[in-house]
Amino acid sequence: MSALAYDGLAMAGRQLRRVRNNPGLAVLTQLMPVNMLLFFGYVFGSALAVPGREYRSFLVPGLLVATAAGGLMTGMFQAAQDTHRGVTDRFRTMPVSRAAVPLGQAVADLLVTAVGTVPLLLTGLAVGWRIEGSAAGAAGAVGLLLLFRFACTCAGILLGLLSRSEEAAGQLGAASFVLPLLSNAYIPTGNLPHWLRVLAEWNPISAVTTALRDLFGNAPVPEGAAWPVAHPVAGALAWSLALTALFLPLTVRGYARAE
Repeated sequence: MSALAYDGLAMAGRQLRRVRNNPGLAVLTQLMPVNMLLFFGYVFGSALAVPGREYRSFLVPGLLVATAAGGLMTGMFQAAQDTHRGVTDRFRTMPVSRAAVPLGQAVADLLVTAVGTVPLLLTGLAVGWRIEGSAAGAAGAVGLLLLFRFACTCAGILLGLLSRSEEAAGQLGAASFVLPLLSNAYIPTGNLPHWLRVLAEWNPISAVTTALRDLFGNAPVPEGAAWPVAHPVAGALAWSLALTALFLPLTVRGYARAE
């Protein structure tokens, strides 16, 4: 086994033990999307043009992607904790592959995310959401979701390494909550003002959300949308791969650089 794989598994194990030792935060993180599904699905759904069960089917993929985008916040906060509590400096003094630490954190986050989506999916099934497409399409949707989560986590780790303090990282991470609001995760963008619709449709979250709705068979691809939303699978892949190609090397470099 290569040094990168061995060290990466060790770092992933550390991150999983970190989650196990803080179960309250893990439970809260997993319950938040469920609460949002129930709140948005039954409160806001009655006021939209896509009411009832149909809106809840529309909403579940959006919440899945909004949860995946939360990797930006969790990656940032965990990396900031390690940086400002001296853990990162300690790792730098050890014979550990420089890429293993951020990669281990990102891989562990993927595993936690995969487990954490189960309560949301079960709640979605309970309120009327169904996979109406093919099994291959559903598997592709899950793959896209995890790829997007990985890209967001890499970006979050880099920002956490660059943060001035844990508090600053927490505040910036909380501000990332607005990103799904500027997308089609919760509402259709067709009736938005033109400038806001363009902004929402070029948001990576919109492309990934539309791709999941298309692959799950929950909603058709909107007509006249910007390219990433009009070609959602290609757009979601392009955004996810571009973000990973940009942030992963910068994250490894940022970790390896002495503070």
